[in-house]
Amino acid sequence: MSQPFSSERPLRVAVIGSGPSGLYAAEALIKQQALPVSVDVIDRLPTPYGLVRYGVAPDHQKIKSVTTLYQKVLEDPRVRFFGHVEFGKDLTLDDLKRHYDAVVYAVGASSDRTLDIPGEQLEGSLSATEFVAWYNGHPDAEAREMVLTASGVAVVGVGNVAVDVTRILAKTTEELAVTDIADYALSALSRSPVTDIYVLGRRGPAQAKFTTKELRELGELTGADIVVKNEEVALSSEEEAAITDNTVRKNVEVLREFAQKPLTGKPRRVHLRFLVSPVEVLGNGRVEGLRIERNRLDAQHNAVGTGEFETLDVQMILRSVGYRGVALPGVPFDGRKGVIPNENGRVTEDGQARVGEYVAGWIKRGPSGVIGTNKACAVDSVKLLLADAPTLPRAERADPEVVVELLRQRGVDYVTLNEWLLIDRHEQELGKSQGRPRVKVVRRDEFLGLIRRGRDAS
Repeated sequence: MSQPFSSERPLRVAVIGSGPSGLYAAEALIKQQALPVSVDVIDRLPTPYGLVRYGVAPDHQKIKSVTTLYQKVLEDPRVRFFGHVEFGKDLTLDDLKRHYDAVVYAVGASSDRTLDIPGEQLEGSLSATEFVAWYNGHPDAEAREMVLTASGVAVVGVGNVAVDVTRILAKTTEELAVTDIADYALSALSRSPVTDIYVLGRRGPAQAKFTTKELRELGELTGADIVVKNEEVALSSEEEAAITDNTVRKNVEVLREFAQKPLTGKPRRVHLRFLVSPVEVLGNGRVEGLRIERNRLDAQHNAVGTGEFETLDVQMILRSVGYRGVALPGVPFDGRKGVIPNENGRVTEDGQARVGEYVAGWIKRGPSGVIGTNKACAVDSVKLLLADAPTLPRAERADPEVVVELLRQRGVDYVTLNEWLLIDRHEQELGKSQGRPRVKVVRRDEFLGLIRRGRDAS
Protein backbone atom coordinates (compact mmCIF):
# COMPACT_ATOMS: atom_id res chain seq x y z
CA MET A 1 0.00 0.00 0.00
CA SER A 2 1.19 3.54 -0.77
CA GLN A 3 2.48 5.85 1.92
CA PRO A 4 -0.34 7.80 3.60
CA PHE A 5 -0.90 11.37 2.50
CA SER A 6 0.59 14.07 4.70
CA SER A 7 0.91 17.85 4.91
CA GLU A 8 4.23 17.50 3.03
CA ARG A 9 2.63 15.24 0.41
CA PRO A 10 -1.13 15.94 0.35
CA LEU A 11 -3.70 14.30 -1.88
CA ARG A 12 -3.39 16.20 -5.17
CA VAL A 13 -6.69 16.71 -7.02
CA ALA A 14 -7.41 18.50 -10.30
CA VAL A 15 -10.95 19.79 -10.71
CA ILE A 16 -11.80 20.51 -14.36
CA GLY A 17 -14.39 23.28 -14.40
CA SER A 18 -14.93 26.22 -12.02
CA GLY A 19 -18.70 26.37 -12.17
CA PRO A 20 -20.97 25.38 -9.27
CA SER A 21 -20.28 21.63 -9.40
CA GLY A 22 -16.51 22.12 -9.65
CA LEU A 23 -16.36 24.59 -6.79
CA TYR A 24 -18.68 22.49 -4.62
CA ALA A 25 -16.30 19.58 -5.24
CA ALA A 26 -13.34 21.74 -4.21
CA GLU A 27 -15.26 22.88 -1.12
CA ALA A 28 -16.05 19.28 -0.13
CA LEU A 29 -12.37 18.36 -0.48
CA ILE A 30 -11.10 21.16 1.76
CA LYS A 31 -13.88 20.82 4.36
CA GLN A 32 -13.16 17.17 5.13
CA GLN A 33 -10.51 16.49 7.75
CA ALA A 34 -9.56 12.89 7.01
CA LEU A 35 -6.82 13.73 4.48
CA PRO A 36 -4.56 16.70 3.73
CA VAL A 37 -5.43 17.95 0.25
CA SER A 38 -4.17 20.27 -2.47
CA VAL A 39 -6.72 21.24 -5.14
CA ASP A 40 -6.17 22.92 -8.52
CA VAL A 41 -9.34 24.23 -10.19
CA ILE A 42 -8.78 24.45 -13.95
CA ASP A 43 -11.08 26.22 -16.40
CA ARG A 44 -10.77 27.00 -20.12
CA LEU A 45 -12.39 30.41 -19.52
CA PRO A 46 -10.38 33.21 -17.93
CA THR A 47 -13.17 33.69 -15.36
CA PRO A 48 -14.49 31.38 -12.64
CA TYR A 49 -18.13 30.61 -11.68
CA GLY A 50 -19.30 29.12 -14.98
CA LEU A 51 -23.08 28.93 -15.12
CA VAL A 52 -23.53 31.54 -12.38
CA ARG A 53 -21.67 34.20 -14.41
CA TYR A 54 -22.75 33.12 -17.89
CA GLY A 55 -26.03 31.25 -17.40
CA VAL A 56 -28.00 32.99 -14.66
CA ALA A 57 -30.14 35.81 -16.08
CA PRO A 58 -28.74 39.32 -15.51
CA ASP A 59 -31.92 40.41 -13.70
CA HIS A 60 -31.49 37.63 -11.11
CA GLN A 61 -28.67 39.16 -9.08
CA LYS A 62 -29.72 37.46 -5.83
CA ILE A 63 -28.92 34.05 -7.30
CA LYS A 64 -25.47 35.32 -8.29
CA SER A 65 -24.64 36.14 -4.67
CA VAL A 66 -23.55 32.51 -4.29
CA THR A 67 -20.24 33.62 -5.85
CA THR A 68 -19.31 35.01 -2.40
CA LEU A 69 -19.12 31.42 -1.17
CA TYR A 70 -17.27 30.28 -4.29
CA GLN A 71 -14.69 33.03 -3.86
CA LYS A 72 -13.98 31.86 -0.31
CA VAL A 73 -13.32 28.36 -1.65
CA LEU A 74 -10.88 29.69 -4.23
CA GLU A 75 -9.16 31.87 -1.62
CA ASP A 76 -8.39 28.87 0.60
CA PRO A 77 -4.58 28.35 0.66
CA ARG A 78 -5.07 24.71 -0.36
CA VAL A 79 -6.84 25.74 -3.58
CA ARG A 80 -5.42 27.33 -6.75
CA PHE A 81 -7.32 28.69 -9.76
CA PHE A 82 -5.95 28.27 -13.27
CA GLY A 83 -8.17 30.15 -15.71
CA HIS A 84 -7.72 30.25 -19.48
CA VAL A 85 -6.31 26.70 -19.42
CA GLU A 86 -8.00 24.26 -21.79
CA PHE A 87 -8.15 20.59 -20.85
CA GLY A 88 -6.94 18.38 -23.68
CA LYS A 89 -4.93 21.21 -25.24
CA ASP A 90 -2.99 23.16 -22.63
CA LEU A 91 -3.07 20.28 -20.15
CA THR A 92 -3.76 16.72 -21.33
CA LEU A 93 -5.14 13.78 -19.43
CA ASP A 94 -1.62 12.28 -19.38
CA ASP A 95 -0.37 15.51 -17.79
CA LEU A 96 -3.01 15.31 -15.09
CA LYS A 97 -2.28 11.68 -14.33
CA ARG A 98 1.41 12.55 -13.99
CA HIS A 99 0.84 15.49 -11.63
CA TYR A 100 -2.36 14.65 -9.72
CA ASP A 101 -3.61 11.65 -7.78
CA ALA A 102 -7.20 12.18 -8.89
CA VAL A 103 -9.26 14.21 -11.37
CA VAL A 104 -12.84 15.47 -11.03
CA TYR A 105 -14.57 16.42 -14.29
CA ALA A 106 -17.14 19.16 -13.62
CA VAL A 107 -17.55 20.73 -17.04
CA GLY A 108 -21.34 21.00 -17.16
CA ALA A 109 -23.44 20.60 -20.31
CA SER A 110 -22.48 23.29 -22.81
CA SER A 111 -24.24 22.00 -25.91
CA ASP A 112 -27.97 21.81 -26.64
CA ARG A 113 -30.56 19.48 -28.10
CA THR A 114 -32.15 20.22 -31.46
CA LEU A 115 -35.78 20.14 -32.61
CA ASP A 116 -35.01 17.96 -35.65
CA ILE A 117 -37.61 19.66 -37.84
CA PRO A 118 -37.36 21.05 -41.41
CA GLY A 119 -35.99 24.59 -41.64
CA GLU A 120 -34.30 24.54 -38.25
CA GLN A 121 -31.02 25.59 -39.87
CA LEU A 122 -32.45 28.88 -41.21
CA GLU A 123 -30.90 32.15 -40.07
CA GLY A 124 -32.78 33.41 -37.03
CA SER A 125 -33.21 29.91 -35.59
CA LEU A 126 -30.79 29.29 -32.75
CA SER A 127 -30.53 27.73 -29.32
CA ALA A 128 -31.47 29.52 -26.13
CA THR A 129 -27.94 28.54 -25.00
CA GLU A 130 -26.45 30.82 -27.67
CA PHE A 131 -28.84 33.64 -26.82
CA VAL A 132 -28.09 33.39 -23.08
CA ALA A 133 -24.34 33.36 -23.82
CA TRP A 134 -24.81 36.45 -25.98
CA TYR A 135 -26.67 38.59 -23.46
CA ASN A 136 -24.48 37.40 -20.56
CA GLY A 137 -21.24 38.37 -22.32
CA HIS A 138 -19.75 34.87 -22.68
CA PRO A 139 -16.34 35.09 -24.41
CA ASP A 140 -17.36 32.33 -26.82
CA ALA A 141 -20.67 33.92 -27.84
CA GLU A 142 -20.74 33.45 -31.61
CA ALA A 143 -23.84 35.61 -31.89
CA ARG A 144 -22.04 38.67 -30.46
CA GLU A 145 -23.02 40.84 -33.43
CA MET A 146 -26.64 39.72 -33.28
CA VAL A 147 -29.07 42.12 -34.89
CA LEU A 148 -32.54 41.81 -33.42
CA THR A 149 -35.01 42.51 -36.22
CA ALA A 150 -37.84 40.14 -35.26
CA SER A 151 -41.25 41.43 -34.23
CA GLY A 152 -42.31 37.87 -33.35
CA VAL A 153 -40.19 35.33 -31.45
CA ALA A 154 -40.96 31.69 -30.66
CA VAL A 155 -39.31 30.19 -27.57
CA VAL A 156 -39.61 26.41 -27.71
CA GLY A 157 -39.62 24.85 -24.26
CA VAL A 158 -41.21 25.48 -20.88
CA GLY A 159 -38.32 25.33 -18.42
CA ASN A 160 -36.67 28.16 -16.50
CA VAL A 161 -34.21 28.92 -19.31
CA ALA A 162 -37.13 29.46 -21.68
CA VAL A 163 -38.69 31.80 -19.13
CA ASP A 164 -35.38 33.66 -18.71
CA VAL A 165 -34.91 34.41 -22.40
CA THR A 166 -38.56 35.40 -22.70
CA ARG A 167 -38.24 37.82 -19.80
CA ILE A 168 -35.07 39.40 -21.23
CA LEU A 169 -36.78 39.88 -24.62
CA ALA A 170 -39.89 41.36 -22.99
CA LYS A 171 -38.30 43.70 -20.46
CA THR A 172 -37.95 47.43 -21.03
CA THR A 173 -34.58 49.08 -21.58
CA GLU A 174 -34.96 50.79 -18.19
CA GLU A 175 -35.43 47.44 -16.44
CA LEU A 176 -32.40 45.88 -18.15
CA ALA A 177 -30.17 48.95 -17.67
CA VAL A 178 -29.77 48.27 -13.93
CA THR A 179 -28.50 44.69 -14.45
CA ASP A 180 -25.11 43.28 -15.47
CA ILE A 181 -26.31 42.40 -18.97
CA ALA A 182 -23.56 42.77 -21.59
CA ASP A 183 -23.42 46.34 -22.93
CA TYR A 184 -23.73 45.28 -26.57
CA ALA A 185 -26.81 43.19 -25.70
CA LEU A 186 -28.41 46.09 -23.83
CA SER A 187 -27.85 48.29 -26.87
CA ALA A 188 -29.33 45.72 -29.28
CA LEU A 189 -32.32 44.96 -27.05
CA SER A 190 -33.08 48.67 -26.63
CA ARG A 191 -33.64 48.79 -30.41
CA SER A 192 -35.52 45.49 -30.61
CA PRO A 193 -38.85 45.72 -32.48
CA VAL A 194 -40.26 42.59 -30.78
CA THR A 195 -43.95 42.76 -29.93
CA ASP A 196 -44.99 39.13 -29.49
CA ILE A 197 -43.14 36.26 -27.78
CA TYR A 198 -44.64 32.77 -27.96
CA VAL A 199 -43.50 30.24 -25.35
CA LEU A 200 -44.36 26.77 -26.63
CA GLY A 201 -44.84 23.59 -24.61
CA ARG A 202 -45.61 20.31 -26.37
CA ARG A 203 -47.44 18.95 -23.32
CA GLY A 204 -49.85 20.51 -20.84
CA PRO A 205 -49.39 22.96 -17.98
CA ALA A 206 -49.02 20.12 -15.46
CA GLN A 207 -45.92 18.88 -17.33
CA ALA A 208 -44.15 22.28 -17.57
CA LYS A 209 -40.73 22.44 -15.88
CA PHE A 210 -40.49 26.05 -14.76
CA THR A 211 -40.64 27.08 -11.11
CA THR A 212 -43.57 29.11 -9.83
CA LYS A 213 -41.42 32.11 -8.90
CA GLU A 214 -40.07 32.37 -12.47
CA LEU A 215 -43.55 31.91 -13.92
CA ARG A 216 -45.02 34.68 -11.75
CA GLU A 217 -42.33 37.10 -12.95
CA LEU A 218 -43.77 36.90 -16.46
CA GLY A 219 -47.02 38.35 -15.13
CA GLU A 220 -45.19 41.28 -13.51
CA LEU A 221 -43.47 42.68 -16.60
CA THR A 222 -43.69 46.46 -16.91
CA GLY A 223 -43.94 46.50 -20.69
CA ALA A 224 -45.66 43.22 -21.59
CA ASP A 225 -49.10 41.69 -21.20
CA ILE A 226 -49.44 37.96 -20.55
CA VAL A 227 -51.70 35.90 -22.84
CA VAL A 228 -52.91 32.38 -21.95
CA LYS A 229 -55.67 30.41 -23.69
CA ASN A 230 -58.22 28.96 -21.26
CA GLU A 231 -58.58 25.77 -23.26
CA GLU A 232 -54.82 25.10 -23.15
CA VAL A 233 -54.63 25.21 -19.36
CA ALA A 234 -57.88 23.35 -18.71
CA LEU A 235 -57.44 20.01 -16.94
CA SER A 236 -59.85 17.12 -16.59
CA SER A 237 -60.88 16.10 -13.07
CA GLU A 238 -58.64 13.03 -13.44
CA GLU A 239 -55.64 15.16 -14.42
CA GLU A 240 -56.36 17.52 -11.56
CA ALA A 241 -56.54 14.67 -9.05
CA ALA A 242 -53.28 13.19 -10.35
CA ILE A 243 -51.26 16.30 -9.41
CA THR A 244 -49.20 15.50 -6.32
CA ASP A 245 -46.38 18.03 -6.73
CA ASN A 246 -47.04 21.36 -4.98
CA THR A 247 -45.03 23.35 -7.56
CA VAL A 248 -47.10 21.91 -10.39
CA ARG A 249 -50.31 22.74 -8.54
CA LYS A 250 -49.19 26.33 -8.00
CA ASN A 251 -48.08 26.65 -11.63
CA VAL A 252 -51.52 25.58 -12.85
CA GLU A 253 -53.17 28.08 -10.50
CA VAL A 254 -50.94 30.91 -11.74
CA LEU A 255 -51.60 30.01 -15.38
CA ARG A 256 -55.33 30.06 -14.78
CA GLU A 257 -54.98 33.50 -13.19
CA PHE A 258 -53.07 34.64 -16.28
CA ALA A 259 -55.84 33.31 -18.54
CA GLN A 260 -58.31 35.63 -16.78
CA LYS A 261 -56.14 38.74 -16.97
CA PRO A 262 -57.35 41.30 -19.53
CA LEU A 263 -54.93 42.87 -21.97
CA THR A 264 -53.91 46.36 -20.86
CA GLY A 265 -52.39 47.62 -24.09
CA LYS A 266 -48.73 47.19 -23.13
CA PRO A 267 -46.37 47.34 -26.13
CA ARG A 268 -45.41 43.65 -25.89
CA ARG A 269 -47.27 40.40 -25.34
CA VAL A 270 -46.01 37.10 -23.93
CA HIS A 271 -48.13 34.17 -25.15
CA LEU A 272 -47.81 31.00 -23.04
CA ARG A 273 -48.95 28.14 -25.26
CA PHE A 274 -49.41 24.50 -24.28
CA LEU A 275 -50.16 21.27 -26.15
CA VAL A 276 -48.43 22.49 -29.31
CA SER A 277 -45.33 21.24 -31.12
CA PRO A 278 -43.22 22.98 -33.78
CA VAL A 279 -43.21 20.89 -36.95
CA GLU A 280 -41.58 23.17 -39.54
CA VAL A 281 -39.64 26.41 -39.66
CA LEU A 282 -40.81 28.46 -42.63
CA GLY A 283 -38.73 30.88 -44.64
CA ASN A 284 -36.35 31.47 -47.52
CA GLY A 285 -32.84 31.82 -46.12
CA ARG A 286 -34.08 33.12 -42.79
CA VAL A 287 -37.02 32.46 -40.44
CA GLU A 288 -40.35 33.85 -41.65
CA GLY A 289 -42.77 31.73 -39.63
CA LEU A 290 -43.23 28.60 -37.53
CA ARG A 291 -45.78 25.88 -38.23
CA ILE A 292 -47.07 24.22 -35.07
CA GLU A 293 -49.35 21.25 -34.49
CA ARG A 294 -51.98 20.94 -31.80
CA ASN A 295 -51.42 17.99 -29.42
CA ARG A 296 -53.37 15.90 -26.99
CA LEU A 297 -52.01 13.82 -24.12
CA ASP A 298 -52.28 10.05 -24.10
CA ALA A 299 -52.71 7.94 -20.96
CA GLN A 300 -48.97 8.18 -20.21
CA HIS A 301 -49.01 11.99 -20.66
CA ASN A 302 -47.09 11.81 -23.92
CA ALA A 303 -47.86 14.44 -26.57
CA VAL A 304 -49.70 13.06 -29.59
CA GLY A 305 -50.32 15.18 -32.70
CA THR A 306 -53.94 15.82 -33.68
CA GLY A 307 -53.42 16.91 -37.29
CA GLU A 308 -54.56 20.47 -36.51
CA PHE A 309 -52.00 23.09 -37.53
CA GLU A 310 -51.45 26.84 -37.29
CA THR A 311 -48.66 29.19 -38.34
CA LEU A 312 -47.06 31.70 -35.99
CA ASP A 313 -45.82 34.98 -37.45
CA VAL A 314 -42.27 34.87 -36.05
CA GLN A 315 -38.89 35.81 -37.45
CA MET A 316 -36.77 34.31 -34.68
CA ILE A 317 -36.84 30.93 -32.92
CA LEU A 318 -35.02 30.07 -29.70
CA ARG A 319 -35.03 26.39 -28.83
CA SER A 320 -34.78 25.50 -25.15
CA VAL A 321 -35.40 21.78 -25.14
CA GLY A 322 -32.46 20.54 -23.09
CA TYR A 323 -28.71 20.70 -22.68
CA ARG A 324 -26.10 18.10 -23.55
CA GLY A 325 -22.59 17.50 -22.33
CA VAL A 326 -19.63 17.62 -24.73
CA ALA A 327 -16.97 14.90 -24.92
CA LEU A 328 -13.54 15.62 -23.43
CA PRO A 329 -10.33 14.38 -25.10
CA GLY A 330 -9.37 10.96 -23.78
CA VAL A 331 -12.38 10.71 -21.46
CA PRO A 332 -15.23 8.19 -22.02
CA PHE A 333 -18.49 9.74 -23.22
CA ASP A 334 -22.04 8.48 -23.56
CA GLY A 335 -23.22 10.17 -26.75
CA ARG A 336 -26.82 9.07 -26.27
CA LYS A 337 -27.21 10.56 -22.80
CA GLY A 338 -24.70 13.38 -23.30
CA VAL A 339 -22.80 12.59 -20.09
CA ILE A 340 -19.53 10.99 -18.96
CA PRO A 341 -20.47 7.39 -18.06
CA ASN A 342 -20.12 6.84 -14.33
CA GLU A 343 -21.26 4.81 -11.39
CA ASN A 344 -22.43 7.25 -8.71
CA GLY A 345 -19.54 9.56 -9.63
CA ARG A 346 -16.74 7.15 -10.49
CA VAL A 347 -15.98 7.44 -14.22
CA THR A 348 -16.49 4.12 -16.01
CA GLU A 349 -15.42 2.68 -19.34
CA ASP A 350 -17.06 -0.50 -20.64
CA GLY A 351 -18.62 -0.91 -17.21
CA GLN A 352 -15.31 -0.74 -15.33
CA ALA A 353 -14.23 2.15 -13.10
CA ARG A 354 -11.34 4.29 -14.38
CA VAL A 355 -8.89 4.64 -11.51
CA GLY A 356 -8.62 8.15 -10.10
CA GLU A 357 -11.25 9.74 -12.35
CA TYR A 358 -14.51 11.18 -11.02
CA VAL A 359 -17.34 13.36 -12.28
CA ALA A 360 -19.76 15.90 -10.77
CA GLY A 361 -22.68 18.06 -11.88
CA TRP A 362 -24.54 18.02 -15.18
CA ILE A 363 -21.80 16.09 -16.98
CA LYS A 364 -22.40 13.38 -14.35
CA ARG A 365 -26.19 13.22 -14.14
CA GLY A 366 -27.52 15.27 -17.06
CA PRO A 367 -29.03 18.78 -16.98
CA SER A 368 -31.33 18.65 -13.98
CA GLY A 369 -31.95 20.58 -10.80
CA VAL A 370 -30.97 24.08 -9.77
CA ILE A 371 -27.54 25.47 -8.83
CA GLY A 372 -27.77 24.15 -5.27
CA THR A 373 -28.51 20.64 -6.53
CA ASN A 374 -24.89 20.41 -7.63
CA LYS A 375 -23.66 20.60 -4.04
CA ALA A 376 -25.00 17.22 -2.92
CA CYS A 377 -23.98 15.75 -6.28
CA ALA A 378 -20.38 16.96 -5.87
CA VAL A 379 -20.20 15.89 -2.21
CA ASP A 380 -21.27 12.36 -3.15
CA SER A 381 -18.53 12.11 -5.79
CA VAL A 382 -15.89 13.47 -3.41
CA LYS A 383 -16.87 10.89 -0.79
CA LEU A 384 -16.06 8.16 -3.31
CA LEU A 385 -12.76 9.84 -4.19
CA LEU A 386 -11.77 9.99 -0.52
CA ALA A 387 -12.79 6.37 0.02
CA ASP A 388 -10.58 5.35 -2.91
CA ALA A 389 -7.66 7.59 -1.91
CA PRO A 390 -5.65 5.01 0.09
CA THR A 391 -5.43 2.72 -2.96
CA LEU A 392 -4.97 5.33 -5.69
CA PRO A 393 -1.66 5.20 -7.60
CA ARG A 394 0.47 8.16 -6.54
CA ALA A 395 1.23 10.83 -9.13
CA GLU A 396 4.83 10.69 -10.38
CA ARG A 397 5.48 14.42 -10.05
CA ALA A 398 3.09 15.88 -7.50
CA ASP A 399 5.01 19.11 -6.78
CA PRO A 400 2.45 21.92 -7.38
CA GLU A 401 5.12 24.17 -8.93
CA VAL A 402 5.76 21.64 -11.68
CA VAL A 403 2.32 22.39 -13.18
CA VAL A 404 3.05 26.12 -13.13
CA GLU A 405 6.35 25.55 -14.89
CA LEU A 406 4.72 23.24 -17.44
CA LEU A 407 2.15 25.88 -18.38
CA ARG A 408 4.85 28.53 -18.70
CA GLN A 409 6.96 26.30 -20.92
CA ARG A 410 3.95 25.80 -23.19
CA GLY A 411 3.26 29.52 -23.40
CA VAL A 412 -0.14 29.24 -21.72
CA ASP A 413 -1.25 32.68 -20.51
CA TYR A 414 -3.12 31.31 -17.50
CA VAL A 415 -5.14 33.51 -15.15
CA THR A 416 -4.72 33.29 -11.37
CA LEU A 417 -7.34 34.04 -8.74
CA ASN A 418 -5.74 37.40 -7.89
CA GLU A 419 -5.82 38.35 -11.55
CA TRP A 420 -9.48 37.44 -11.79
CA LEU A 421 -10.17 39.50 -8.64
CA LEU A 422 -8.49 42.46 -10.36
CA ILE A 423 -11.03 42.16 -13.20
CA ASP A 424 -13.85 41.61 -10.70
CA ARG A 425 -13.05 44.90 -8.96
CA HIS A 426 -12.68 46.68 -12.32
CA GLU A 427 -16.15 45.48 -13.43
CA GLN A 428 -17.78 46.47 -10.16
CA GLU A 429 -16.20 49.93 -10.21
CA LEU A 430 -17.47 50.49 -13.76
CA GLY A 431 -20.91 49.33 -12.66
CA LYS A 432 -21.00 51.62 -9.64
CA SER A 433 -20.70 54.71 -11.84
CA GLN A 434 -23.73 53.53 -13.85
CA GLY A 435 -25.92 52.26 -11.00
CA ARG A 436 -25.34 48.65 -12.03
CA PRO A 437 -23.93 45.59 -10.18
CA ARG A 438 -21.04 45.46 -12.68
CA VAL A 439 -20.16 46.18 -16.29
CA LYS A 440 -18.74 42.96 -17.68
CA VAL A 441 -15.51 42.70 -19.58
CA VAL A 442 -16.67 40.40 -22.36
CA ARG A 443 -13.96 40.12 -24.98
CA ARG A 444 -11.13 37.74 -24.25
CA ASP A 445 -8.45 40.06 -25.65
CA GLU A 446 -9.66 42.96 -23.50
CA PHE A 447 -9.78 40.70 -20.44
CA LEU A 448 -6.24 39.42 -20.92
CA GLY A 449 -4.99 42.89 -21.82
CA LEU A 450 -6.22 44.29 -18.48
CA ILE A 451 -4.50 41.43 -16.68
CA ARG A 452 -1.22 41.97 -18.47
CA ARG A 453 -1.30 45.68 -17.63
CA GLY A 454 -1.94 44.70 -14.01
CA ARG A 455 1.08 42.40 -14.08
CA ASP A 456 3.28 45.13 -15.53
CA ALA A 457 2.13 47.57 -12.86
CA SER A 458 2.91 45.23 -9.97
